[in-house]
Amino acid sequence: MQERVAVVVTAFDPISRAGIASQLRFRPEIQLVDADDGMAPAVAIVVVDRVDEQAVQTIRAAQRGGGARVVVVASQVEGGDLLAAVEAGCCGLLRRIEASPEQLVMAVKAAAAGDGTLPPDLLGRLMQQVGRLQREALAPRGLSPVGMSRRELHVLRLIAEGHPTSYIARELAYSERTVKNIIHNVTTRLQLRNRAQAVAYAVREGLI
Repeated sequence: MQERVAVVVTAFDPISRAGIASQLRFRPEIQLVDADDGMAPAVAIVVVDRVDEQAVQTIRAAQRGGGARVVVVASQVEGGDLLAAVEAGCCGLLRRIEASPEQLVMAVKAAAAGDGTLPPDLLGRLMQQVGRLQREALAPRGLSPVGMSRRELHVLRLIAEGHPTSYIARELAYSERTVKNIIHNVTTRLQLRNRAQAVAYAVREGLI
């Protein structure tokens, strides 16, 4: 017998919530849970008209506590909605008109497995937006899409290789103070405790 995925459905209006819940209620793969019943859901489905500021706050709130992975069902997807949803932490997005029971179950199972779901045309649009962000906003400032400069990544790479500050300074022709400032800036900006956490973050994100 397959393991059921615990899912909570959140919406700004009760009709939308009931509509999505009714499509999942009798699916053997899904166990619908209530936000107040004390059971932490593996996946939260957030139903919105579009990804505005209120929706972004709801996506973030759904991940707190139990750390549920979020699938967004939106009536319309405009402009920077995709980037806003991704930055808020959602791992899947469906248009409401395309949210059949089968598509919802596929998105939930993908989210529970750590994967993402995005319609092909929206994936193409997201890639275009990321590329434009890189070209127009980040590259001119020497930053990567995660907000780290090339020299910051170079310093973290050398730290990951086990080199002390003095070696990194000589290798990059910086002063030791500059190297320490670079490390401090990274840890402060990313709210990390120390250089070890900074290296772990960079490795986890595939940056080094």
